[in-house]
Amino acid sequence: MTEAETVPQDIDTRYPEVVEAPRWTCSLGGAYITSTGVYGVVPILHAGAGCGIAQLLGVYYAAGENAAGGQGGTSTPCSCLIEKHVIFGGEDKLRKLIDSTIQLMEGDLYVVISGCVPALIGDDVDSVVREFKGKADVIFVNTAGFKGNTFDGYEEFLGAVIDQFLEPRKKKKKVVNILGVVPFQHVFWKGDLNVVKNLLAKIGVEANILFTQFDGVKKLKEIPEAELNIVLSTWNGHKAAGKLKERFGQEYLTFPSPPIGPKQTSEFLRSVAKKLRIPKKDVERVIAEEERHVYRFTEYLTDAIIIGLPHPYAAFVGDSNTVIGIAKYLANEVGYLPEVVQITDEPPEEAREWIRRELTENIESTIKPDILFEKDTFRIRENLRDRSFQVMLATSLEKWPAAKEFGVAHLSVGFPMYDRVIVDRNYAGYRGGLALLEDLIAKYVGPL
Repeated sequence: MTEAETVPQDIDTRYPEVVEAPRWTCSLGGAYITSTGVYGVVPILHAGAGCGIAQLLGVYYAAGENAAGGQGGTSTPCSCLIEKHVIFGGEDKLRKLIDSTIQLMEGDLYVVISGCVPALIGDDVDSVVREFKGKADVIFVNTAGFKGNTFDGYEEFLGAVIDQFLEPRKKKKKVVNILGVVPFQHVFWKGDLNVVKNLLAKIGVEANILFTQFDGVKKLKEIPEAELNIVLSTWNGHKAAGKLKERFGQEYLTFPSPPIGPKQTSEFLRSVAKKLRIPKKDVERVIAEEERHVYRFTEYLTDAIIIGLPHPYAAFVGDSNTVIGIAKYLANEVGYLPEVVQITDEPPEEAREWIRRELTENIESTIKPDILFEKDTFRIRENLRDRSFQVMLATSLEKWPAAKEFGVAHLSVGFPMYDRVIVDRNYAGYRGGLALLEDLIAKYVGPL
């Protein structure tokens, strides 16, 4: 009897509330990891002691075995609420924690991130934070974990920055903010954001990527200076972009994901240049130089592509920001045949139609993939059965099934990723496609 035959047929109706290994954390975790992506921000957790350390093990390490930075992990101040605070409240403890943190930890911005317990017992965190006005820059993010997931926490952090920290500034021409890439959750966030920044610089556009910059809080303050916001997601960052438009009058331009490979990257540069009225000849010169280089270097991979495993059927599992760009690049520029794409980040219904279009109408292949929206790891594995794919681009959760159950090549490209170390590696831009091919082809090409 196979494993599939032992699974109760009514499992969906018997346990509808159970989700096996979802690929994200709670909204507190989302705000927390986002805050540690900004140099100069000191997060202060108003929650139970386990809320912070759980993110170290379950998010940072899962993001390509990354540490949490100088202000994250075991260095993060936390009120460590226990039973007595549920009865008597935790406001006084939070007040003392903020005061001691300002004295002991050097930072440009202190961010109080409130979890489930304060929300349930009714702590007035906002009023405690206001007591420190004039002593230090302190803001409050209300992220009760039960109210959302990682992506909601990302939006809540940016929303708190916009509402409580930013002030109007004079706009600067050809300056843009980059939104939609969630630190750590998007495993290649550091490399991808810096690639986008450098690409835009080549056409004369200054990009504020918010994260990874040494003057991080200064970059947050400069958000209102941008002429345009660029959102690299079908749904992440859209709420923040809407807030910025409402408060500072900034228009925004959206793309389904960070661009991967020549076709997507050239389209990205042309769209941004058109919106900012950059001379076409200047942009086309940059595109021609970049495409010439990347296509020349792709030639070195052609034997491995054509002889090693030509036109393989492929399965993709991951969040929308990751798999859309990868699936389109491999299908449209390398000749892979996308058989199934499973989206794991629970995008809202209004974003799902755009995702479907990107993975059907914008896939230049006679083979159009089955597109499934699934967060449950057990069901994701079941959805991969009885298919023909030879290559799987997914997460480390699929590594064992790929080898033992399906007998196919596997490369972890999304969260969680416990089987690779990712620091500055990236798949974005013209040369990101080459990096992806290097990693992928190495999984199935070997000595003759």
